[in-house]
Amino acid sequence: MTQMRVRDAAAFLGVSEDTVRRWIEKGTLEADVDPSGRKVLEGMEVARLARELAVAPELHGATASSARNRFTGLVTRVVMDTVMAQVELQCGPFRVVSLMSSEAARELELEPGRVASAVVKATQVVVEAEPT
Repeated sequence: MTQMRVRDAAAFLGVSEDTVRRWIEKGTLEADVDPSGRKVLEGMEVARLARELAVAPELHGATASSARNRFTGLVTRVVMDTVMAQVELQCGPFRVVSLMSSEAARELELEPGRVASAVVKATQVVVEAEPT
């Protein structure tokens, strides 16, 4: 299983390291101690909480937005059959879903809690901005 330090978990969850430590003390997150004596969290545990906390921002009326082409986050779910796999990532407040071959998912060793990036190349990208 993938393990990560408190600071990495904080970055993926979009909170401070102190918040992660409070969640550990409160029992919201479970942590272990690695051989170096540092607190570490299981990636799957962080992915579970990321999914619980994820609330996509609601857009009201005219908004400013532009998608980026690389979304780094945690794999939260992998559904695989013999040919295809559906892989879900939680990238901050955004859920990204990718369909790929099962072979590719196995080669990348994708599983909940694993850090991965979704790289998007599109022939059409919509950019929105508030009217001036």
